[in-house]
Amino acid sequence: MLDQESVDVGKEPRLVQGTLFDKAELERLAAEQRRWEETTVRQSLERMPEREHLVTTSSVPIKRLYTPLDVAHLDYMRDIGLPGEYPFTRGVQPTMYRAKPWTMRMFAGFGTAEDTNARFKYLLQQGQTGLSTAFDMPTLYGYDTDHPMAAGEFGKCGVAVSSLADMEILFKDIPLDRITTSMTINSPAAVIWAMYIVNAEKQGYPRDKLGGTLQNDILKEYIAQKEFLFPPEPSLRLVVDTIEFGARYMPRWNTVSISGYHIREAGATAVQELAFTIANGMTYVEAALQRGLKIDEFAPRLSFFFDVHNDFFEEIAKFRAARRIWAKLMRERYGAKNPRSWLLRCHAQTAGVSLTAQQPENNIIRTTIQALAAVLGGTQSLHTNALDEALALPTEKAALIALRTQQIIAHESGVTNTVDP
Repeated sequence: MLDQESVDVGKEPRLVQGTLFDKAELERLAAEQRRWEETTVRQSLERMPEREHLVTTSSVPIKRLYTPLDVAHLDYMRDIGLPGEYPFTRGVQPTMYRAKPWTMRMFAGFGTAEDTNARFKYLLQQGQTGLSTAFDMPTLYGYDTDHPMAAGEFGKCGVAVSSLADMEILFKDIPLDRITTSMTINSPAAVIWAMYIVNAEKQGYPRDKLGGTLQNDILKEYIAQKEFLFPPEPSLRLVVDTIEFGARYMPRWNTVSISGYHIREAGATAVQELAFTIANGMTYVEAALQRGLKIDEFAPRLSFFFDVHNDFFEEIAKFRAARRIWAKLMRERYGAKNPRSWLLRCHAQTAGVSLTAQQPENNIIRTTIQALAAVLGGTQSLHTNALDEALALPTEKAALIALRTQQIIAHESGVTNTVDP
């Protein structure tokens, strides 16, 4: 590894064996840090004491200062690596957003299929680059709109889809071969996906050309969201059915989006969110292997979905840790040979639970911080919540501000110009 001092001052680089840093330089730094704490810091604390017990939202203690001493134990290529290479800590693509920004996939769905189709077209006209479909509660529970159990819930927190005719209206005049579609559906996922595929084929789009993501993560329903229909074993079997179908016939489709978002919104910390999500992912992998699928047949199309909360640095670290953990599991535990099987590709959504009904304009700032954390964390697609979501479904203006938040980060902040800054 290169000695950083030689690089900085333009000298001929000299190699340092076993660590990124020269041992003598680390010892000198440790001595300087002790001197700094005993003099400069002590004098400052006498004038103005620090706040006590500073921790992340996951209760991880936060040190006053971080230096090369904190990472001296790391083997850089083993633990961090380069972007687009194992273990993908620094990103799943070699050039990340220098080639193109993440997909701006705003979650939308309300009222009738006609209402949501109009919102889809509006967002696409404003520069959105992917669709994300919210379904209403009756649809999530597998009820038709006119069922007595659906009373009062029609189109309330998503779009109502009871039939193929509804699906045809929902995606009318949308170029399904060029736009990827995410669908937030779980228990009835196989049925809703079938409607989407049939509608596309009726419009002349072959199934192997369709790209998108099915949420289809039933395990997190038992953990957090509670919108399950069947017991765990048959529910898991349905998920594996869709994984198998996708592996055979839908090479561009992510058949399950393993979701930490709902677990986090239900009260988990960042560490717990990641732990539960990775565990659920392992369960789907093992169920598919038990079905007889080969790991490299289906693993490249698994995807993930994470929350992004207010603790800026912890959220960035969460994405980087997730990629490294998943890569190591896939290669070392499950024996995947295809590098694409090692990738943890993810969608992110800003934290709905962080928004307040009081002073809702402040939610714009919260969302901006969270969106920037997702980008610096290396997400592949992103939804930004609207300022009024603690009050009602987003108005058109609020949805536009949320989309513009992403566009300003992408095109005006400069953070996309280097990989993993």
